Amino acid sequence: MKSKCGEELYRNPGGDGRSYVIDFKSAGALAKDNISKAMKSLNRRQFLRTSAAALSLSTLPRAQRNGPKAKRVGLIGCGWYGKTDLFRLLQIAPDTTPVEVVSLCDVDRRMLAEAVELVTNRQDSKKKPRSFNDYRAMLAEKDLDIVLIATPDHWHCLPMIAAVKAGADVYCQKPISVDVIEGQAMLAAARKYNRVVQIGTQRRSTPHLIDARDKVIREGKLGKVGLVEIYCYYHMRNESNPPDTAPPDYLDYEMWTGPAPMRPYNPLIHPRGWRAFMEYGNGIVGDMCVHMFDMTRWCTVTISTLRQKASVPFIKTLSTNWISILRTKQRRTSKNIVRRRFATT
Repeated sequence: MKSKCGEELYRNPGGDGRSYVIDFKSAGALAKDNISKAMKSLNRRQFLRTSAAALSLSTLPRAQRNGPKAKRVGLIGCGWYGKTDLFRLLQIAPDTTPVEVVSLCDVDRRMLAEAVELVTNRQDSKKKPRSFNDYRAMLAEKDLDIVLIATPDHWHCLPMIAAVKAGADVYCQKPISVDVIEGQAMLAAARKYNRVVQIGTQRRSTPHLIDARDKVIREGKLGKVGLVEIYCYYHMRNESNPPDTAPPDYLDYEMWTGPAPMRPYNPLIHPRGWRAFMEYGNGIVGDMCVHMFDMTRWCTVTISTLRQKASVPFIKTLSTNWISILRTKQRRTSKNIVRRRFATT
């Protein structure tokens, strides 16, 4: 090609999308000859060999390509939302941080088998993850980088503490726990073992809520906020009342109950209907209210404000009394004798 001034130029496309121009007249005839020879030295055999290598690399799963080692992931609780969290992780994990699901755990053998098949088909490597019926056996391997916990609320605390103790970072579904004391123990464990722990209050990642907090509330456009009312109009209560029955043979109901009070099995309990029973959580308050309440605190109260305007004992007392009042007002089907058979240190 020729420049406007008549110099002979060579335009070489760069690998990053840019072009590099060589002025042969300025470089001299010798440079021109050497560069031309170099550009023509890539013969057909070399081209085919290089192309084949590049093609084979492009067909490898992300986890097998050169680059960062894949994060090893385990899931405790393979129900509908546990799989939702896990599959979304597989979708969004960038090439720079690949993930490999290596362990799945559930006390429902049928649900566990389904999850193993789905994960095998969805992850890049197509490798079959190991399956466990007891999270303690899964964590005893001590080979996980990330643990997802999507169990009923009464099984959040102990697996989370065991996971960080085993050296894993944790994503745990909300609410953090069934009471304040468990939540405090989980926080202390995360700090003690220096692990990253996130609770599934995902509205903090919602763009329009972030804008509302940063561009409306914190800029003072609402003035001084004195009262916030929160509502949930979504009907979530199962109004049926089936009789108690024996648990299905594919469910380890003893392990499912875990640290909660033991009660007769009811078809409403599993799967997904356990929130109707106060042995395992705090009903709608422990479900949708957690999201709304978290948004209220996140948007209107900062950590510095809490430290300046309220003492920590007051916050603890308020939270404890709030949970106690809720539990007193709502139906319980046992004497609330909690069997701590799964205690951990």
